[in-house]
Amino acid sequence: MSLTADQTVEALRAAGEPTRLRVLSLLAGEELSVMELSRVLDQSQPRVSRHLKLMSDAGLVERFPDGARVFYRLSSDHDARLLIDTVLDLLADGESETDHRRLDDVRKERETAAAAYFEQVAPQWDRIRSLYVAETAVEAAIERAAGSGPFERVVDLGTGSGRMLTLLGKKARMSIGLDLSHNMLNIARSNVARAGLDRVELRHGDIFSTRLPAESADLVLVHQVLHYLADPAAAVTEAARLVMPGGKLLIVDFAPHDIERLRDEHQHRRLGFADDEIRRWLGDAGLKPSAPIALPPDKDGLTVIIWTAQRPAQAARKTA
Repeated sequence: MSLTADQTVEALRAAGEPTRLRVLSLLAGEELSVMELSRVLDQSQPRVSRHLKLMSDAGLVERFPDGARVFYRLSSDHDARLLIDTVLDLLADGESETDHRRLDDVRKERETAAAAYFEQVAPQWDRIRSLYVAETAVEAAIERAAGSGPFERVVDLGTGSGRMLTLLGKKARMSIGLDLSHNMLNIARSNVARAGLDRVELRHGDIFSTRLPAESADLVLVHQVLHYLADPAAAVTEAARLVMPGGKLLIVDFAPHDIERLRDEHQHRRLGFADDEIRRWLGDAGLKPSAPIALPPDKDGLTVIIWTAQRPAQAARKTA
């Protein structure tokens, strides 16, 4: 549905202020917290929050609480995004260069902290995960959701210790595991060799830009990865791009929770994901979601959700 004249005027008024234009330019790259925006803009959090509220009320940005933090992203409404893109295209080149340099500094600090964390915990990664959920129950549910196979190609994005490869690799003609941590990949290599799998490739790679061919895998896994990412929607889009007609994407992550210590102690950026959020990303990426599988903990802790989505074979043939 197109914006009405009144809605367009309200949106333009909300965007028509220097700081708000800067915010829109920053959010065009990724979702950001109020704290991060405040740091990049060098303005107080209350002041930044006031700007964000005006833009949220006008439908330019979307607000979503995540534990004790609040994140913002550009509106998912098609017409609102067109208006934002048009406004940002009118900005002079270099207008927001300083802001984006500061944002790069924030990203580098975030990535450095995450990399140090993964290198430190790599040898005990599976044990740390088992503190929160019953891994045996989760893995049994993953096997059921994936299906009996056999699979032509399994791709595991953010493979970590390679557990998904050793769990499902024997059902695949070949498997690929990508991870940014060299230490994790070394552990994955040991685990894959110990499992007797010889048709597995382990690569140093980025979940946002895998460089793998489109529609080349009949099973793609994103297991306990999204909550570490600054732009989980973009990771879902890239994962979905790899799914061949009739193939599946499995996303395993946490339901929304409020355990804030996971941010500082374990570098979690997001405290879980709502079902409607994940399903919207999957649908936007051209996949058809199935009903999610919820696995609550045996005691107090985190609920694991398994989201499954398929690329329709018939629709894919029509567009081929």
